[in-house]
Amino acid sequence: MSGLPVDPRLYLTFLGVMAVMAWTPGPANLFSVANGVQRGPAAAMAGVIGMNAATLVWFAAAALGLGALVIAFPEVFRLISIGGALYVAWLGVNALRGAFRTAADPHAPMIRLGRSALVDGFMVQIANPKAVLFFTAVLPPFLDVDRPAAAQLALFAVATIGMDVLSMSAYGLGGAALARRMSEPRFQRGFALVTGGLLLAASVLIVSRL
Repeated sequence: MSGLPVDPRLYLTFLGVMAVMAWTPGPANLFSVANGVQRGPAAAMAGVIGMNAATLVWFAAAALGLGALVIAFPEVFRLISIGGALYVAWLGVNALRGAFRTAADPHAPMIRLGRSALVDGFMVQIANPKAVLFFTAVLPPFLDVDRPAAAQLALFAVATIGMDVLSMSAYGLGGAALARRMSEPRFQRGFALVTGGLLLAASVLIVSRL
């Protein structure tokens, strides 16, 4: 096991967290819906490519900065890990709270489409606060200080981009039909309950390895 780039059990936990985050409605998925509805399937897929190109930029930045941080400041890395677990738990609690709100969120971000679906997708994801929090709070707890950082980040990038492509494509190609379902209070409540429970379970798993 020690020769593997990532602990298999830790990687499975990451896959669970990433699956929840990828499918939870956020700026990227809302953009996919709007893009698919207004521009059609081809533009929806172009937007997906743009968003995941931005994700690759984030992973490159993480490879340059997080690896040095892990080696030079292991105690800081531990604190970041604890903070990441708390953040995931906070997401879970917020999701459970949201399960009891029947009205649509009036503060959902407005999506304004520009000239190019590819460029729009890139800009949505590069400025996505969910992406920023992912790389500063969610990803660090899964990095093992005793294993090569580059190899770990490569495997995490494969999982992240793979799940993002699936979820963004589904939202984009689903288009108007999915948008109508997300406006139904009963559907919103069930989605939020499942999301909250999974995120709380993931936060417990993260803390258990510290």
